[in-house]
Amino acid sequence: MAKQLYHQLNPLIRLKETELLTPEVFQQLIDAEDFKKIVSILTSTVYNQYLTDDFQQNFEKSLNQELLTTFEELGKAAPDDNLVWIYTMRYTFHNLKVLTKAYYVSENYDHLYLPDGLYSMEELKHAVETGKSATLPAGVLKSIQEVKEGMEESRILQGIDVIYDRSFLTEQRRLGEALGYPELLEEIIAFIDLTNFVTALRCLEQQRSQAFMSTVLSSSGSIEKEVLMGFAEKDPQQFVSFIRNSSYGDLLAPAFESEEIDYAKLDLIKDNYLTQMFESAQTTAFGPLPLLAFLNAKDIEIKNLRLILVGKRAGFTKSQLQERMRMTYGV
Repeated sequence: MAKQLYHQLNPLIRLKETELLTPEVFQQLIDAEDFKKIVSILTSTVYNQYLTDDFQQNFEKSLNQELLTTFEELGKAAPDDNLVWIYTMRYTFHNLKVLTKAYYVSENYDHLYLPDGLYSMEELKHAVETGKSATLPAGVLKSIQEVKEGMEESRILQGIDVIYDRSFLTEQRRLGEALGYPELLEEIIAFIDLTNFVTALRCLEQQRSQAFMSTVLSSSGSIEKEVLMGFAEKDPQQFVSFIRNSSYGDLLAPAFESEEIDYAKLDLIKDNYLTQMFESAQTTAFGPLPLLAFLNAKDIEIKNLRLILVGKRAGFTKSQLQERMRMTYGV
């Protein structure tokens, strides 16, 4: 895919970047003393259209709609909608988990569906129920069929998460290689490595077997799965030492400063690292990076807004909100 194909899309991206909430606006939202003040601050932003009388009760629906609108608009504008899906794929697999569990326990979890801008709830439900789809990629459909086979043997719901999580990372690597952008593939591999680290650490703390680790770790990263599995049934601190001596050591060090591993900080580091990798896109004129950077920025913006709105309702302090905020443009 030629980078020149983006010469019409990227000016649109630059325009939409001006609509993103600034760090100053986020600080005002954190400082807001009540929900009325939050509404006042958002009135001059793209979120003004959602500020109806029931916004305080239904802001989750509004935030999801803003994401969906963004994904659909850029999916249509991009030379290849796979560039959008490689970012929104996380929502596709989240939805598959939710709808698959709902199907097997005969419950309705529709309220947990998150739009990915590409596959509707009805499409995914049909695939989950029948194991067939005319729209889903072969790798995704294969994972659905694998789940069906697994559930026929055992009704353990945890197996659903394991299969879909592994399939998600496999599909990320496959699509990254197919799209042919080295800078994009670098980000994907780093994301897989960091995900494998967190997964392996949790396995070691739970004293999981090597066989279990083999099922949950991905083979699509830069570090061979067998190397990670070699730490099975060992002290987690041995694996922490391995991480410290890897190319990700300095990046992840803040999560290992105390005796207990700080998983919340690990998640925060992962999100911020992705944002930092996309920072170069702010000066890139061609190629897919500006699109991916904007999708990431918009996604982080929604996460931060959700954090503030939920946090204010739950009585979080300003410092508690601040320390949980993800990195945004200019922060």
